[in-house]
Amino acid sequence: MEGADQVGEDAQRVIRKIIHVDMDAFYASVEQRDNPDLRGKPVAVGGSAARGVVAAASYEARVFGVRSAMPSVTAKRRCPDLIFVKPRFEVYRAVSQQIREVFAEHTDLIEPLSLDEAYLDVTQNKQGIPIATDIALMIRDRIRQVTGLNASAGISYNKFLAKLASDLNKPNGQAVITPARGPSFVAELAVGKFHGIGPATAAKMQRLGIATGADLRDKPVEFLRQHFGKSGDWYFRIARGIDHRPVEPHRIRKSVGAEDTFDCDIFDLDAACREIVPLAQKVWRACEGKGLTGRTVTLKVKYADFQQITRSRTLAGPVGGAEDLRAIAVGLMQPLFPVEKGVRLLGVTLSSLESVDEAQELQLPLGLPGL
Repeated sequence: MEGADQVGEDAQRVIRKIIHVDMDAFYASVEQRDNPDLRGKPVAVGGSAARGVVAAASYEARVFGVRSAMPSVTAKRRCPDLIFVKPRFEVYRAVSQQIREVFAEHTDLIEPLSLDEAYLDVTQNKQGIPIATDIALMIRDRIRQVTGLNASAGISYNKFLAKLASDLNKPNGQAVITPARGPSFVAELAVGKFHGIGPATAAKMQRLGIATGADLRDKPVEFLRQHFGKSGDWYFRIARGIDHRPVEPHRIRKSVGAEDTFDCDIFDLDAACREIVPLAQKVWRACEGKGLTGRTVTLKVKYADFQQITRSRTLAGPVGGAEDLRAIAVGLMQPLFPVEKGVRLLGVTLSSLESVDEAQELQLPLGLPGL
């Protein structure tokens, strides 16, 4: 009954108006905007014809099955005419800032997810517009005027459904999922389409006889907790179209990471250790810029055959700097050598993040005698 009682409480919450804005093929669209020769052609940002992975693909490339995170060699095989373009992150960040300024014309409740997407809570908005779909149209039109780029949007009463809605009419479209439609929309959806349910979890659900939102909704919360742990409560809610997470303008990132794909596979430990140095420095610079530190260091290794492994270490206290981060990552990597197959990619991530101020407060001595 606990799950049913919670559903009743959720149903009484204030209905929010949430917009999820997602730029269409953002990196690739910026490149096509700035280089007319690329317009109408299949473009992949990142990687090369021989190495690396695709960071973003234009819609012309997606017709051939090219997707982000796909190995470049696979992408080129699927689309022989694919044009590879080096990423220009400083340009993407500048355009992203222009887009954020458009959002700020309507609300201060903006939760960026990345450079090209964000949640907006427009329940109360600066221009006093009562209909969220009208606000979404205005935002998309304004983005096009300011940047020359297209955006899609999803509008709903919570973040989970707004995210799903933004994919319904891509590219350059929008969709709304109303409170009346929410539960039935989720019921008809394959669990593999749920945002936040990855391939491994979707496969596990399939083995348990859960193929759709309706199947998920039929499972009692105790069953979901038994098989999915703490996530069971989350699945119980979203199966009913319930998500009361607020839009968080100052949400602290869960992790900061950097990775690099090498022109030639690495077999030597010393060479791999040298490659860790700039990765650790890049991660630490990003953390410093946001006033963050963290306690969990994760090393990512991808081999020549694309097998991927990770190794992590969680410290009792926060990492103190780039050198500490490098040393921990190297320590995680050393047991992996010597290697039989070359290393094509290394990555370093810092997680269990907290603000530097919070970390320093936690390290202050407590209960000192005489104080």
